[in-house]
Amino acid sequence: MYQTKRLNRTDKVIITAALTGAVTTKQDNPALPTQPEEIAKAAIRCWEAGAAVVHIHVRDDNDQGSMRFDKFQDTVGLIRQAKCPVVLNLTSSGGQGFSWEDRIKPFRELKPELASFDAGTMNWLNKVVFMNEPEFLERCGNAMIAAGVKPEIEVFDIGMLNTAKYYLKKGIIQAPAHFQLCLGAPGGMEATVENLLYLVNHLPENCTWGAFGIGRGANEVLLAALALGGNIRVGLEDNVYYNHGQLARSNEQFVERVKRVANEFGRQAATSDEAREILGITKNRQE
Repeated sequence: MYQTKRLNRTDKVIITAALTGAVTTKQDNPALPTQPEEIAKAAIRCWEAGAAVVHIHVRDDNDQGSMRFDKFQDTVGLIRQAKCPVVLNLTSSGGQGFSWEDRIKPFRELKPELASFDAGTMNWLNKVVFMNEPEFLERCGNAMIAAGVKPEIEVFDIGMLNTAKYYLKKGIIQAPAHFQLCLGAPGGMEATVENLLYLVNHLPENCTWGAFGIGRGANEVLLAALALGGNIRVGLEDNVYYNHGQLARSNEQFVERVKRVANEFGRQAATSDEAREILGITKNRQE
């Protein structure tokens, strides 16, 4: 089964906690962190629970999806002030209607170790068009290279994977690439083992990868990704329920489950420094 692992470690799993997202609300789950102090506290708790990476979105003062630089600055500042060594992964896609500059500025100025790179346009939630035009992707990729930020390439369907391969050939994304396989979002591929395996089998050899599922297929994707040697993303951004009909208590509750289940597979949760080594990140930007 580990023949599909690519550059991942067979004995370690990188757990990413996706804390907030752009869509979920406190009405969906009151535990959702939405303001900088809440998000920073959630990030630290997830690191303490075993997450090596935190994926960060921010909200405006009304808790709506946002790319406000001051909110990113406050959130990142609080995590760094706490001397928490977690790997920071900032989104470049905080909702609809933001300029290219709004989307690029947080990672360019704050220089996290990772930032999301959504490798194509899609009908997001079957409601709106999530725009990632070729010119924006080229500008985003080049800005990441200039800032020394590694892209986390988010793939919602096979077309996005093929687009990412094109940018790897063009040098807009640098190898070894890191992919996040995102399954279960309406408008993208369903969260099934079949779809996960299909995407993994079409990844370039020189890469690392992780995966997550949204909704009823979340645990199915989690278990399959572990069996295939993948890394795992979990959190309230992707699922407000821990199990069917059971609201999650917190982001760290998801992290604790992955750590527990991974141990049953003979895999340990990677520390943040181990994650940096696996992902080829050489500089700790929190020092």
